[in-house]
Amino acid sequence: MGRPRAFDEEKAVRAAVELFGGRAYDGVSIDDLVTHLGVHRNSLYKTFGSKRGLYLVALRRHLADDVRPLAEELAAATDAATALRLVTSADLGLLLLAAVERAPADEEVAAEVAAALASVDQAIADALGIPLILAAALTSAALGILLRGNPDGVGTALTRRLDPLD
Repeated sequence: MGRPRAFDEEKAVRAAVELFGGRAYDGVSIDDLVTHLGVHRNSLYKTFGSKRGLYLVALRRHLADDVRPLAEELAAATDAATALRLVTSADLGLLLLAAVERAPADEEVAAEVAAALASVDQAIADALGIPLILAAALTSAALGILLRGNPDGVGTALTRRLDPLD
């Protein structure tokens, strides 16, 4: 009989979300995970199988804890400007990094990212009564603002121009 697990798996996954969301998959080594999560290497492998296994658990946790609640908030948005503000103020670091770094090379990550973005698009389309393609364009603009760090108040300027969508 093996020893009981000596770490809090939930706490470790939340720490992994933070680490991967700040440095991306390729920017995090196993040693970084062991140090940051406070988990022994053997425990990490026994629990998650691999770095990728932990990454997938962390990504799914991020989607459940951050993206799903965002979609629920978006479903209640009354105008495009509110939807844009909600998306640009959300903590979507891991989703963005997954979309640009891992999704092109990992079909499982690509499917998770696509489903998450589709849920955001659908929530915006339903809330605003606009076509899904227009909602996807709004989501893309908001994510672009997040990626670029909102240079020169792009989000504010765009928000002012969204009145025709309402």
